[in-house]
Amino acid sequence: MAIQAPKIRYCTRCVYPGVAATPLTFDEKGVCSGCRTHEEQKTVDWGRRRQMFEKLMDRYRSKDGSNYDLVIAVSGGKDSFWQSHLLTKEFGLKVLFVCYAENNHTDVGMRNIQRMKDNFKGDFLHFTPEVNVLQKLNRMGMLQMGDPNWHTHIGIMTLPIVMAAKFGVKLFIYGEHGFMNLGGMHSYNDLVEFTKKYRTEHMCRGFDWFDFCEETEGLTPQDFIWAKYPSDEEIDRLGLRGIFISNYFGWNQLDHLQKMIDLYGFELYDRPFARTYRLDSNLNDIHDNGVHDYMKFIKFGYGRATDHACRDIRNGVMSRAEGIEKVRGYDAAQPEDMSRWLEYTGWTREIFDEVADRFRDPRVWVKNESGTWIKDNIWDHD
Repeated sequence: MAIQAPKIRYCTRCVYPGVAATPLTFDEKGVCSGCRTHEEQKTVDWGRRRQMFEKLMDRYRSKDGSNYDLVIAVSGGKDSFWQSHLLTKEFGLKVLFVCYAENNHTDVGMRNIQRMKDNFKGDFLHFTPEVNVLQKLNRMGMLQMGDPNWHTHIGIMTLPIVMAAKFGVKLFIYGEHGFMNLGGMHSYNDLVEFTKKYRTEHMCRGFDWFDFCEETEGLTPQDFIWAKYPSDEEIDRLGLRGIFISNYFGWNQLDHLQKMIDLYGFELYDRPFARTYRLDSNLNDIHDNGVHDYMKFIKFGYGRATDHACRDIRNGVMSRAEGIEKVRGYDAAQPEDMSRWLEYTGWTREIFDEVADRFRDPRVWVKNESGTWIKDNIWDHD
């Protein structure tokens, strides 16, 4: 009898699978929690939310102009541009921009970061840990959790808060709550805020900097000065607070993109990606749309093209049938940056594949009679 791959449940509205990096639930119509949460944006009183945001800014802005009004985490992407435009142009805030630079920026990403510096009021901290440490963290991230870019998660989710604490700035801001906007973890009515628990358990996949201090690669606490989140006592003493802009203005990447192109000349990627059809997303890191995203496919059976198709379907610019074809054409593609990543880390492709296969979710993947990994595909359901 032929070996069959485990059956996967897919959302009947978008193309997300039930086994996902961002946990999902389904309602009685088979619609995922991410789609339902996205729908909530149509019923929120955004005028009232803007007023709430204005009151927050009045509360936290520097009264005498002696300090930054707030700290914002940026990557140089379209959403960073939109947030920066909103905060500096519409609300006139003095911002400290904090960018965690992972040493693998694309040329397009660097040009967009320079555009941010040229156009938005505020000081810009562009921080890169020691390159030797980053190379080790690429290898260790793969070995521990199948994510070579783990250090970027802890970097962007820690460094802005560290800088806010050092400068005595009480408010720090992120754009979207990814687990809410993608998977529906929370409702827009919850007005969920940033917490250490969210940072560690979700964005950092349950790991912290001290999990990477070990003899194999020789990393020590001194290598992670930048990654040490403030203590609960320090947060309470300083009154640090983190919020998500999406709770006050909604979240539509396509709208952000067009505005930032029109206003500031935001630059798209200059050639097609192998693993997704969009040219406007995750532009800052050479490996983000490549090896990093490929590992999501290896683990969960889907990749960036699925994420992008789901967003486009939810925003009404793509049909589900078109989304399925995008998934079919891109999700399984080999990463074009693989040779560069292998040279960067000193691994061979054989080592990479051996490590990667350890992280295949058994709810998704199984080997057939010939020893080939197989999975259930969404196009086989329709």
